Amino acid sequence: MERGELTAERAVELYLERIEAVDGRLHSVIEINPDARAIAAQLDQERKDGKVRGPLHGAPILIKDNIDTADKMQTTAGSLALEGSIAARDSAVAERLREAGAVILGKTNLSEWANFRSTNSTSGWSGRGGLTHNPYVLDRNACGSSSGSGAAASASLCAAAVGTETNGSIVCPSSINGLVGIKPTLGLVAQAGIIPIAHTQDTAGPMARTVLDAALLLDALADPGTRKEDRYAAFCVAGKLKGARIGVARQLMGRRDDADKLAEEAIAALEAEGAEVVDIEGLPEGGATGDAGYQVLLYEFKADLNKYLAGLGPQARVKSLAEVIAFNETNADREMPYFGQEHMIRAEEKGGLDSPEYKKALALTKRMAQAQGIDKAVDRYKLDAILAPTTGPSWTTDLVNGDHGSGGSSSLAARAGYPNITVPMGLIHGLPVGVSFFGKAWTEPRLIEIAYGYEQATKQRRPPQLIPSLEA
Repeated sequence: MERGELTAERAVELYLERIEAVDGRLHSVIEINPDARAIAAQLDQERKDGKVRGPLHGAPILIKDNIDTADKMQTTAGSLALEGSIAARDSAVAERLREAGAVILGKTNLSEWANFRSTNSTSGWSGRGGLTHNPYVLDRNACGSSSGSGAAASASLCAAAVGTETNGSIVCPSSINGLVGIKPTLGLVAQAGIIPIAHTQDTAGPMARTVLDAALLLDALADPGTRKEDRYAAFCVAGKLKGARIGVARQLMGRRDDADKLAEEAIAALEAEGAEVVDIEGLPEGGATGDAGYQVLLYEFKADLNKYLAGLGPQARVKSLAEVIAFNETNADREMPYFGQEHMIRAEEKGGLDSPEYKKALALTKRMAQAQGIDKAVDRYKLDAILAPTTGPSWTTDLVNGDHGSGGSSSLAARAGYPNITVPMGLIHGLPVGVSFFGKAWTEPRLIEIAYGYEQATKQRRPPQLIPSLEA
């Protein structure tokens, strides 16, 4: 675009052609912005007039369908209960993207209600959007809940995409779809206008094909009131692995020998670039907080979702969690053909955020993830980052039995509200897996330096080929 070889309007046309050609097999895009071409033309005129808003000026970006846009697109979290709901104002994310000159090309499919509906859900399925498929092997799962953002960005249906995460919903689909995903520190990206699960964990973040693209998108998304750096992309520079001290969380390994082998290769690559890699012990086990982390989500989901729904306009079918549950029961043939709404029912049974049970659970969860978890390990071992495999390879989608997963390392950083970056680290039977780098709050700059250095040293990403099945 700077050289005049491509316009924003032409870029939009090319991505729309790509969506038309490919997405019938992926079901990753739930809605196209009907104003995308007009917005792109306006941005092209701005460029001709000498006004360039930044690196994202004219870049077509897809965003998850739980992020409000005050335009002609709906915001539904994939639920038929919110079909037709159009936000009265932009979310903070959409507002920041528009200010940066990005073209919001459309919205992506997701695990309905960001995967906080059923104990037996299938990631990437929503009543409104159907099932998202993995672009590497189509009968495999795209993970979630940012399934559509992961599949679409991986298959080059956009320049990059925005996902959201409460626990794993950016890093898992990024890992399984061969992307870089950045789950930022809680508060770096403003939550306003995102259909919530839990305000003590929810955040939007970038999903892109390279660390630099992800950092450029983070620059656009970051809230000016909380950001610690002017430009996160400035930390995508060579030579920053030398002297980096990285701790290996081996207790988060051991699920699969093939994923562990790739992690060992990642460690060797980091050491070859001058990083000091040490084994660490003592991170809280997944069960260290018992049921507390889940209780936090139940309480906050009820409170936060009721607040969001109550603020919707008169066109909204539902104005409370109780009404969503009732809608799903009335429309079970369309909304619950494969799995139910156990999480929602349990959340509805909870009291308010003044409940002693909630306060105790939240304090325990944060203490174990922060002071007794990441903070303690980083300080004890003098670390710049902690390393673990992000996930194993994708599993075959099974709508009857639900997800059967392949392991993950997202919970500690998610519950702490701390940053986590995943980068492609290789393929297992043609299916991508990522390596995660996470650390203390507001350490995005150092994590980006490490992630970029690792990416440039290894260049593990391979584009998807939309293979129907490994057995084909």
